[in-house]
Amino acid sequence: MIRKGAVLAGALAALLLPVGGQAWAAPEPPPATDQDDGRGAGRGDGRADGRGGADADDARTARLEKVRRRITELHDEAGSATDAYNAAQQKVRRQERRIADLARKIDNNRVRLGKLNDQAGAMARAQYRGLGLPVNQRLAMERDPERFLHSLGLLRQGQRATRGVINDLAETQSALRSYAKKAGRQWEQLEADRKARARAKKKIEEKLRAAEKLESELAAADRARLVELEDQASYRRQLDWLRSGVLEEINGTASAKGRAALAYALDQVGRDYEWGATGPRTFDCSGLTLRAWEAAGVRIPRTSQQQWQGLKRVAVKDMRPGDLIIYKTDASHVGMYVGDGTMVHSPRTGRQVRVEGVGALPIRGVVRPDA
Repeated sequence: MIRKGAVLAGALAALLLPVGGQAWAAPEPPPATDQDDGRGAGRGDGRADGRGGADADDARTARLEKVRRRITELHDEAGSATDAYNAAQQKVRRQERRIADLARKIDNNRVRLGKLNDQAGAMARAQYRGLGLPVNQRLAMERDPERFLHSLGLLRQGQRATRGVINDLAETQSALRSYAKKAGRQWEQLEADRKARARAKKKIEEKLRAAEKLESELAAADRARLVELEDQASYRRQLDWLRSGVLEEINGTASAKGRAALAYALDQVGRDYEWGATGPRTFDCSGLTLRAWEAAGVRIPRTSQQQWQGLKRVAVKDMRPGDLIIYKTDASHVGMYVGDGTMVHSPRTGRQVRVEGVGALPIRGVVRPDA
C-alpha cells in the first residue's frame, strides 16, 4: 500500500506554495493508449489496415466508455446509499443509548417503588394501631394530658409523612409508566432505524456487486484501459474547472486547525476505501474528513450530507486548505481542499485515498468546519 509517493509528495509541495497560483493550472493529461495506425506499412493496403485498426480501437473505447459510465453510476448510487447507511447507523446507536438510559431509569424506579410500598405499608399498620380509639376516648383514658398532646402531635407528623410517602409512591408509579411508554416508542424507532440501515446495506451491496460483475467480465487489458478512461474523464472535468478561472480567485490561507486536519488526511493517502469505515486503516469519504477534523480537535457530522447541511458554507472562491468540498447533487461525496486546485479524498470501493483535482467531480459547494 502506498504511504509516501509521488502523488503525496506533489500534494505536500503544492501545500507549501502560495495557494491560488498557477501551480495546478495545466495538469498533465493521462497517457493515451497506443494505436496501430499503420505507419511504416507503406501506402495502399497498409493505410487501409491502419484505418481498420483505428476503427477497432475506437469501437473498443466506445464500448469501455459505456461500461465506465455504468460503473460510475453504480458507485454513485452506492455512495448515496452509504450516506443513508451511515445516517441510519448513527440513529441506531443513538436509540440504543436512549433505550439503555430508559432501562436504567425503569429499573431504579422499580426498586424505589418497592421500598415506598414497604414504607407505606409499615406506616399504615402503625397508624392503625395508634388510631384504634376515637381521640375523645383516648383523652378520657389518658392520665397525663401533656403526654397525650405529645403523642397526638407525633401521630399527626406520622400522618403527614404517610401522605408524603403516598405522594412519592404515586409520582414514582407515574414516572415508571412514562418511562415504559417512552421505552416502547424508542424501541419502535430503533426497529425502524435498523430496517433503514438494512435497506441501505442491501442497496450498497447490490450496486457494488453489479459494478464488480461488470469489471470482472473484462479482460485484463480492458480493465487497465478502463482505469485510463476514468483518469481521462477526471482530467477533462478538472481542465474545464480550471478554464473557468475560479482558481485565480482562490487565495485563502489555512487556519491552524485546518492545517492539522489536512496533515491527517494527507497522511492517509494510499489507504483503502471501505464503505461505512472511519479509520484507522480504511475510510469512506466522510469517514476520512470526520477523523481528519477530529484530529484537529473539531467535531463534525458523520455523513457528507450532514456536513453539507450542518457546517458553514463558503463560496468556492473563498475556500482555503482544510475546507470540505461537497460533491454531487445529493451531496453524497466529500473531499478536503489541499491547495492549488487539488483535494484529497477517499473515492470509492476498489480505490485508495488519493490527491487529485478539485474539479474531478461535480462540485455541490464548500463548507468550513472551524468557522
